[in-house]
Amino acid sequence: MAILSVVAPIKPERSLSLILPSMLVLLLAAWNLDWRAWLADKTRQHLSFGAAIALVPLWMLQAGVKDGLEVHFLGLTTMVLMLGWRMGVLMGTLSLLLITLFGFEPWPDFGANWLLGVIVPLSFSYFVFLLTYSYLYRHLFVYIFVAGFFNAALTIALKMLTFAGYMVWSGQYSWQVVMDNYVGIMPLLLFPEALLNGMAITLLVVFKPRWMNTFFDRDYLINK
Repeated sequence: MAILSVVAPIKPERSLSLILPSMLVLLLAAWNLDWRAWLADKTRQHLSFGAAIALVPLWMLQAGVKDGLEVHFLGLTTMVLMLGWRMGVLMGTLSLLLITLFGFEPWPDFGANWLLGVIVPLSFSYFVFLLTYSYLYRHLFVYIFVAGFFNAALTIALKMLTFAGYMVWSGQYSWQVVMDNYVGIMPLLLFPEALLNGMAITLLVVFKPRWMNTFFDRDYLINK
């Protein structure tokens, strides 16, 4: 499960202003979820909470480039392909709550981390999957390499650029500092993030295809 994240100490009032749109997205995801089917499926429940818990140690492994410019693997591409967008939003939020409760992220930054670190990249990753499903030839390798591998690289790039812009807007760093110490290293992070996602998705598709909410045998394997 992969992708890298940035978390900077952000002005509390600006970060908190992002909680409202994040809450609306969360409510939308929860409202449209088939709770009856989910509650009746113990396997799906275990997968959901297991994915959320798996992200916690992944997000704890942070590396600092400059004070406030930390990066870590996210794993949201694999999560959204496994759980779907609605449950992915819910479980990604749970992971962020846990990591914040454990003290690895400050509460004043919760709004920015929630919207820009979870909802935006997760939604973008799911959108890329929908594009591949709708417009590309449905084949196993298309799912693994395009919807998984390249999707993860695009998602981390979007996330880093979004966070970079937000840190400049919030007054945490100047654009030159962000470019030199954060955006400049982005090319070095794309391949590891893509590789980690691609490997995880490959293993899941080969050994546990029923765990993947977005993988359908009739589309990707039958008559290929």
